[in-house]
This record gives sequence, C-alpha cells and structure tokens, in this order.
Amino acid sequence: MKPTKKPLNPCFSSGPCAKHPGYSIESLKDAPLGRSHRSKLGKAKLYESIAKTKEILKLPDDYRVGIVPGSDTGAFEMLMWNVLGERGVDVICFESFGKGWANDITKELKLENVNIISADYGEFPDVSKVNFDNDVVFTWNGTTSGVKVPNGDWIPDDRKGLTLCDATSAVFAMDIPWNKVDAATFSWQKVLGGEAAHGMLILSPRAVERIESYSPSWPLPKVFRMKKKGKLDETIFEGSTINTPSMLCNEDYLEALRWVESIGGLEKLIAKSEENLKVIENFVEQHPWISFLAKDKAIRSNTSVCLSVDLPEDKIKKLVNLLAEEKVAYDISSYKEAPVGLRIWCGATVEKSDLEILCQWLEWAYNEVVNS
Repeated sequence: MKPTKKPLNPCFSSGPCAKHPGYSIESLKDAPLGRSHRSKLGKAKLYESIAKTKEILKLPDDYRVGIVPGSDTGAFEMLMWNVLGERGVDVICFESFGKGWANDITKELKLENVNIISADYGEFPDVSKVNFDNDVVFTWNGTTSGVKVPNGDWIPDDRKGLTLCDATSAVFAMDIPWNKVDAATFSWQKVLGGEAAHGMLILSPRAVERIESYSPSWPLPKVFRMKKKGKLDETIFEGSTINTPSMLCNEDYLEALRWVESIGGLEKLIAKSEENLKVIENFVEQHPWISFLAKDKAIRSNTSVCLSVDLPEDKIKKLVNLLAEEKVAYDISSYKEAPVGLRIWCGATVEKSDLEILCQWLEWAYNEVVNS
C-alpha cells in the first residue's frame, strides 16, 4: 500500500543538512547586514559564534576556535599547509575525503615520509599500524562511507606527533575526546544545517606550539596564513576573520546554536542522532533487501547512514527519483565515489518521526521498482 503520510521535512541530505525543527528565516532578522564584519557589532557577532561553539562542544579552556574561509575543505587545507612537513605523516582513510587528504599530502604538498593506512568503504582501518611519532591525519566520521571512529582509545596521550582531525560530520553528533585531538575542523552546513562557505578551526596548545615553532618550506596564500611576526594571529580566534564572512550565514549558525541550547545541549544532540539511527537499524533488520555498508555496529555512523540495496544500479536510481518525485526524500543517493546505494542523514536536525515515515515509503518504492 502506498503510504498516506509524508515527512514534514523531506530533506535527508548529508550536506547541506536539514534545518532544525521550527526553523524560520525570520530568526535571522538581527543579522548586521550592510555592516562591516570588522565593526564592533560585526566582530561581536562572529565572536559569539566562536564562544558558543566552544561552550556547547565542551572544548578545553586552552583550545582556540576560529572562523576561516572555504568551509571544512578550506579549514582542513589551511591546517595541513601550516603544520605538516616537520615530521612524517600517517594518513588514515576509509572514505573519499580521507583519500583526498592523502592525495593532497603526497601530490600537492609533495611530502615523502607518508604512510597511508586505508580500508574499503564500510570498513575501518587497522589503526594499530599508526606511528604516533608522526603527525596523524584522519576523518572522525566518513560522510561518504557511513563509518565512524569508534572511540579515541587508540590515540596515545604521550604521542609526539599531532593528530589532525576532519570532524565535519561528527561534531555535534558524536562524543569526541578532545584530549586526543590536537587540531580539528568542521563546517556549518553539516550537523547543524547551517549555511555553507565557512569553516571552523579548532587548535590545541600543541598545535599552536607547532605553528609558532615551524615554518613550512612552501608559500602560503593569504587565506591560509595563521601567523603574524612568527606568532599565531590571535585575532582570528577573537572574531576577526581573514577575509570577509557572510554575516547572514553567521547569524544562521548562531540560530542553530541557540536551538541546541534550547533542547538541552550536546548530550541531547547525540541522543537524538543515535535514536534516529535505531529507526534505520530496525527497518534493515526487518527487510532482507537492504543492509548497512558498515556491517560492524561499533563503527557505524549515526549521522551519514550508508545503505546497500539489493537492486541493480538503474533500479536504485529509479527508487531515489521516485521518492524525490513524491516529495518524500531529497538527495539520498550514495556519494558519487562510494558504492551505489542510499545515504540517509540521521543527525539531530532530522526528526525521528520523519525517518519512520520515510521507511514506509522506502518499502513502497522498493516494491514499485521491483515490480515495474
């Protein structure tokens, strides 16, 4: 039977993600449009985003947070180009973005002492092979593979190298042990459904020490420069951005952070996301034609949930298009470089009730394309 109810919000994209429940463009009316981002008001608004981020994520007091250009991609490139090269690098990759960082380290930065520890989509690498005398580059959550880092126990406290973490689809949804992470990045358009083009950079004291004591041999473009006169440019972490930010996008991010505070903070976000994953897990258990790309529950992402469907590629495409035509689910195809299947976002801005309805439509659409 064709379901009669439809999700209140059919946006299940893994980035940009759904806006939070109750979102209204009217909530952005206080954005200082037409004002300089370097004005007292502009800097105060940007610093508010920094301060709220640090508070909600429960970052250590001595960690710095800054707003930088270019979404998570720009933030992580900025990080790599500033700190890598002093020692060897171990790159852990189990999805397309980790592979991209490995490519940039070897082909663009042209570093030679690089060890790549990889795993296929749906698997997590053998991290016992990591040499922590080297710098270590990894993603916390594989947005394109549906695999996440299970915990931080494999990262030693007495490491000599830095740990550089691309955490863009993990922050605000997973419990990240920040003492294990020396530097991290994420973007607004992921877990909280903010607008794009801006990245967030998180630095520990160890990362700051590296930046101030080490100068890479390659030139750095202006949007990557973190130092002034040999010291970290602290103004970046006080609301003075390197280039012009969108104050409207910043207000949108602030609105998302206020929503987080209103529902109970980080713990509530994580709980909501894990409850959303359970909806999909229950559906998969009851239907033999669909399965998780990540078979091991310990490494299964609770945000970017990647699924395999027992259909040929053309039928999967037809299923996805059918759900979009019915205005039930938008943008749920697997990532272009990943195995063909579905990718359903289960972060906290998605309502559990909408996922339950989506599952009914998934069953209907599967039978439609099988019998067509």
